[in-house]
Amino acid sequence: MASPFYVSPQQQMEDRADFARKGISRGRSVVAVQYADGILFASENPSAALHKVSELYDRIAFAAVGRYNEFENLRIAGVRLADMRGYAYDRRDVTGRGLANAYAQTLGTIFSSGAEKPYEVEIFVGEIGDTAAGDQLYRLRFDGQVADEHGYAVMGGAAEVVGAYLGERYAEGLDLAGTLRLAVAALGHTETDDRAIAVGDLEVAVLDRTRVQQRKFARLTPTRLESLLA
Repeated sequence: MASPFYVSPQQQMEDRADFARKGISRGRSVVAVQYADGILFASENPSAALHKVSELYDRIAFAAVGRYNEFENLRIAGVRLADMRGYAYDRRDVTGRGLANAYAQTLGTIFSSGAEKPYEVEIFVGEIGDTAAGDQLYRLRFDGQVADEHGYAVMGGAAEVVGAYLGERYAEGLDLAGTLRLAVAALGHTETDDRAIAVGDLEVAVLDRTRVQQRKFARLTPTRLESLLA
């Protein structure tokens, strides 16, 4: 009788992590940048139907890279959780921290389970406060690890190259136009040269605390992008 093939738990976790990282790196980067009036999310995404950036609740946004069907399931679960919590308690009880913790538990459970493959996703959960000091940005990895980001963050694709570009040029208190130009330039930056990204290939959304509506999430249309990038 042949002995069963043995793989150590450590090796198994490393293999699962490598599998998830490779899937995530194949996608295009998403950047999140804090500016004077909120948080901007931007990505190169030619698809008009499949969004990488979406609204979760009044002041909370969601952005993701990786396998679309997997992060879309996470987005829908987050919207349902936020709606249930806001309805059962109070809208102020729905927080970015609470949703990030829920996502961390889900991703961590899936990653450590040997019964299914790990999710090939990374996500941002952003929430704006009444002032810039109250803004929060969380980055969640495929294994459930949570990082509290400040200023800017990048995930997916050439994250290291894009992040280095932002790190050299980011400054607190930029206006929307300056932040958008910085984010788009970073997305087009490579190790060899810089390329211009067509407005039609950009997906950009903001959490804007200056909006009078209760919902602070807004997508920037191609017309608005052209005027801001001019």
